[in-house]
Amino acid sequence: MRLEYFEMIDSVVSLDRAAGRIEALAQVPTESPVFEGHFPGHPLVPGVLLTETMAQASGYLVLAHLNFAQMPFLMAVDKARFRSFVGPGATLTVTASLEHDGSGYAVTKAAIRHDGKLLADAELRFRTMPFPDGLDALMRARTAKIGLVIDGDAPGETE
Repeated sequence: MRLEYFEMIDSVVSLDRAAGRIEALAQVPTESPVFEGHFPGHPLVPGVLLTETMAQASGYLVLAHLNFAQMPFLMAVDKARFRSFVGPGATLTVTASLEHDGSGYAVTKAAIRHDGKLLADAELRFRTMPFPDGLDALMRARTAKIGLVIDGDAPGETE
């Protein structure tokens, strides 16, 4: 996890395109400028960054589901719940499942766990649109970096 760069997902553990499900890992850094202000002496990952982590896992799932035909853009966060604090050094398991895809929209349900304990969950809605110029290549490079090669040969992918 590189908080200040909004690179939240470190690796994809598994992708089941048929079932519409992804599992990813996010390792919270032990130090980050984010922790200097949130909160001094008691560092915590901000809820907005936990939401972004769920959105990124969900976005990768939607990209895989659509086989990179369109880009998902987060448009709504519903029913978000933060159940516990997340501090430096935590290894987070992030899951997302596809609930709906159609008419230019996708809906996922996502959750974050640490040591099996549910920390946060939300329902996320995305608008799927053509890739802006140049973003397709950048997204393909990012998905490859985290072990998700959508064209079928990803280490964690199962069909």
